[in-house]
Amino acid sequence: MKTGIKIAAPLAALILTACDGGPVEQEKSEAEKPALMAAYQGEVVTLVEQPAVKGALDHIVGQNAQNIRDLIELTEIPAPPFGEEKRGARFAEMLRAAGLRDVTIDDVGNVIGRRPGTRGERTVALGAHLDTVFPIETDVTVRVEGDTYYAPGIGDNTQGLVLLLSLLRTLEAADLKTEADVLFVGTVGEEGLGDLRGVKHLFRDGGPKINSFIAVDGGDAARLIYSAVGSHRYRVTVNGPGGHSWGAFGLANPHHALGRIMTEFADSAPAVTSQGPKTSFSVGRIGGGTSINSIPFSSWFEVDMRSGSRAKLDEIDAVFQKAVLDGLAAENAARIEGPELTVEVKKVGDRPAGAGDPNGALVQRAMAAMQRVGVTARLSASSTDASIPISLGMPAITISRGGKSEKAHSPAESWTNVDSHLAIQIALLVTLAEAGLERAEQ
Repeated sequence: MKTGIKIAAPLAALILTACDGGPVEQEKSEAEKPALMAAYQGEVVTLVEQPAVKGALDHIVGQNAQNIRDLIELTEIPAPPFGEEKRGARFAEMLRAAGLRDVTIDDVGNVIGRRPGTRGERTVALGAHLDTVFPIETDVTVRVEGDTYYAPGIGDNTQGLVLLLSLLRTLEAADLKTEADVLFVGTVGEEGLGDLRGVKHLFRDGGPKINSFIAVDGGDAARLIYSAVGSHRYRVTVNGPGGHSWGAFGLANPHHALGRIMTEFADSAPAVTSQGPKTSFSVGRIGGGTSINSIPFSSWFEVDMRSGSRAKLDEIDAVFQKAVLDGLAAENAARIEGPELTVEVKKVGDRPAGAGDPNGALVQRAMAAMQRVGVTARLSASSTDASIPISLGMPAITISRGGKSEKAHSPAESWTNVDSHLAIQIALLVTLAEAGLERAEQ
């Protein structure tokens, strides 16, 4: 029987990369690089030998037309952070139509569908985020050219939602029963200032029981995220009396204070970023003022700092906090008259860093599943929904949504239907291995 998969060559060296493609740490020597363990490789081989699993793999290949219809429909429902309600409601309906009876929407807007296991002692969750980075007024009409589909958010991460639906339909069509419960989750607030609010709520005290978590995000089928890049984000606002650029000359200027703060930070930060695990910083937005001939009464900027190391993230944060105080003090000292400026530093994002275990069962199962469909795993660190459970010490990974994504987070975003079935097959094998396949002979 043709299953739409092929056997890969021996697993190649794994690479540790950050979410922007830069190294998280120096590349390990060949002896130190994580390898696929025979036990997990054998586990996946045994799965694929099951007739029902072979049929499920074929079923995935045949779902292409339905998946494209789902992709277009969901993409054309706008879903900015804090505005995912309509897309979430439709996704919930689609989960029910695909076979789930227990589908709910929680207090923050996460869509949670439960597929009961035969034992129910454990719960494996698969999640893809509902939101995109685009404001509500963005035109999200899908344009089609051959196998390429153009629309803001079509890849990141609408295709992730489609993968979950395709996986669910496959499990139902093949009547594959798992020992553990499986949750299908559409999360809110993964992007930008959403600050992972959906998955944070999912893993709150008193939240649903989850023993392992598989996020679906990212377009490269070889990318396997097992560690979390953390980030601290702040909005800094400097306030003063303001006035006419000529008549009030001599007052402390909030814009000038921002300039001093950013210069101080940029000069001091390399002491942290130039050594050890990769650590970054960037002022991403800046604003304020009323006119060219006015001293502003309020100025603001937003800064993003990242690292895969909690210690380094705290270190760069401390440098930033000192720069704010020193820059403000310098501008106040330089004023000729008038009151001192004041500053407000508000944290607008806090994503935890965390190190995963490349030899952990979930990571190994994903590596084995990838190898089985002919993909060589490339271990990476990034900031995704999996960051929260990783930081809590829970088995968690992020796998690909499939196809070829280009120009994500831009109005020209596109998704091309190239071997998109591979990501769904990987998700199927990882889910069955992690949740446990209940076999008829048992």
